[in-house]
Amino acid sequence: MFTFQYRKINALCLTVFVWASFSVNALSPLNPEDGQAQLYTEILESLNKRHYRTQLIDDDLSQRYLAEYIDSMDRGKSYYLQSDIDEFSKWSTQLDDLAKRGQIDPAFIMFNRLRERAVTQLEKNIALLNDEKYDFDYKTEATIVYDSDERQWFKTIEEAERHWEKRVLDSMLSLLLNGKDEADARELLVKRYKTQIRQYNQRDSADIFQVYVNALSTLYDPHTVYFSPRNNENFKINMSLSLEGIGAELSTEEDYTKVIRIIPGGPADQQGMLKPEDKIVGVGQAEEPIVDVIGWRIDDVVALIRGAKNTAVKLEYIPSKGDGNNTKTITIIRDKVALEDKSAQSKILDFAVDDQSYKMGVIEIPAFYMDFEAYRARDPQYKSTTRDVYNLLAELEKENVDGIVLDLRNNGGGSLYEATSLTDLFIDYGPVVQIRDADQKVYRNHRASRKAAYRGPLIVLINRLSASASEIFAGAMQDYGRALVVGTQSFGKGTVQDVMPLSSGQLKLTISKFYRVSGDSTQHRGVVPDIEFPSLHDLSEIGEAMNDSALPWDQIRRAPYRSQQNLEPLIDTLTQGHVARRLEDADLASLIDKIALSDSWDQEEALSLNIDKRKARSEKWDKALFGIENKRLIAKSEPPFATLEAWRESDDEETDDTSQSLPASGDGKEDEDKDENIAETDPILFEAGKILSDQILLQSGKRPPYLVHLDEKIESVL
Repeated sequence: MFTFQYRKINALCLTVFVWASFSVNALSPLNPEDGQAQLYTEILESLNKRHYRTQLIDDDLSQRYLAEYIDSMDRGKSYYLQSDIDEFSKWSTQLDDLAKRGQIDPAFIMFNRLRERAVTQLEKNIALLNDEKYDFDYKTEATIVYDSDERQWFKTIEEAERHWEKRVLDSMLSLLLNGKDEADARELLVKRYKTQIRQYNQRDSADIFQVYVNALSTLYDPHTVYFSPRNNENFKINMSLSLEGIGAELSTEEDYTKVIRIIPGGPADQQGMLKPEDKIVGVGQAEEPIVDVIGWRIDDVVALIRGAKNTAVKLEYIPSKGDGNNTKTITIIRDKVALEDKSAQSKILDFAVDDQSYKMGVIEIPAFYMDFEAYRARDPQYKSTTRDVYNLLAELEKENVDGIVLDLRNNGGGSLYEATSLTDLFIDYGPVVQIRDADQKVYRNHRASRKAAYRGPLIVLINRLSASASEIFAGAMQDYGRALVVGTQSFGKGTVQDVMPLSSGQLKLTISKFYRVSGDSTQHRGVVPDIEFPSLHDLSEIGEAMNDSALPWDQIRRAPYRSQQNLEPLIDTLTQGHVARRLEDADLASLIDKIALSDSWDQEEALSLNIDKRKARSEKWDKALFGIENKRLIAKSEPPFATLEAWRESDDEETDDTSQSLPASGDGKEDEDKDENIAETDPILFEAGKILSDQILLQSGKRPPYLVHLDEKIESVL
């Protein structure tokens, strides 16, 4: 028997809605098309010749390949029966041999079975909802388990039907608890299931071929992907036009469209409410009704979200940090976002430690960008991360700042050249990154070649969404002893991809791997901070390490470089100061309490299908948040909310105010930042500044006074 690991595989497929009636009995089985066998062989040869990882095409790979394809077909264990899985196991040691011969028939046999099971079940769901005599039992004591890792494949059709009755009831409860009446809820679910049937029936041979190939390519690593000619064009359109929509990267997780990353400076970032891991369940245009998109393909959802600049799109979503029941609705004004248009920005934070005041500069770096066209045209004002940061350093120096925090949170990377040249602003001569290719040759061409432009106290702030070039820069700062790195462990994307054309479509594959000058890889592990902060993101859901096929962390020989200073002796004391503020700082403590609440909520394995218990669960969530907020206000000697309703109204007003706002202009943003209470709005950034002030004090030979009085308390926490 095989153990099939849960994966989030997103196959992009173009869908055209045709509102017709389908029946499983009318379906014609899909079969391989001419030329696909030869293309499959070409892809396999390309993977074996060019990919960084060498894979033996053997029985072990065959078993993993089968598991991966089944998982990509039915990732939620929603349709296949155990008897199907048992039948498919005949290929467990054959897919490797079939691959070498270019035979892909099993892919189509397994898909045709899935489509048959899925359409049959979805039609049963529709019949159930259309049956006016069927009464949903909202007082049941039954529960439902959604995590497919906690469930087995259905043993019988009857078992599948019982599970789906629970799923339909769960969907009805969610809609009722969000204000729908029963008739509207039934109608909406019928439309949802009809849409899913249409999508199953609109899949063609090219779609199945792509999913089958990518089940193989992902065994090499999660960044290796094949795109068919049609889907390659559609993918490129989605990636470019999505930045003209709301500026968010999306993927599919079971029936939901999930937010992976918010593009810095984009409309969603400016609006401020949508976060990574949120699940989009509905999309509407301006004043038009919101369309339910649960179960939709990713590109169809993107097509609804994107649109003309300065038009409004409404999103209904389930917050990742919530009770999982209630949805929120926001309005975002679409705009075009180019990463180079979102320049590095600075601000100044003022701190007082006892009688000592500090002025800290903050430079936010959203991406490692460079306007290559302007650079090639020799435009002296071309945009680049390094040029912008250099100018900001000069401005902050005029302000006589005591130190600088470089904020790399949510920076997903960008230009390797810019990561190198930015490092050059802070260190003297030396290598910045090592790159090893598939032939195991190591290159150290990316070097700092000038004297440092800034030598003052420095901290680098990272989080789970800091990736790739961000990790190269943060790792270099850490290795050279130039700055302490604080925050949460970074993403762990330490590989280089190249796109190669095929006889049909393109293959993006991993060809190299990044290593720090210390010899440590940034792959998989990422950068581990010197002082760790509470994470706003679920480390088990986001990050390279969540992919079983990710290339491993490893080490190579240390590059010849000289550390500029040794900050390690400061770390223990600075960590004590951080722990002390986690106890004493009301805003930071409140954030930590919210994270702990969300984490505890995520531990629930089963969800009640009793409407009263679901209401009570939502009420419990709100009361917990209400208590956390009042605790924060009281600690700051501010008046607490008198009632739960008063707090809810305040929270709703904040959402509504933000939802309708247009992206701020440059001048307005600066004025807003001056008045912003960073301690409340961004306690993580405020804490990084506090650590830097402690560092400056320690390096001057003094001990932060408040630590003397809190040593015992800190010890008990550590």
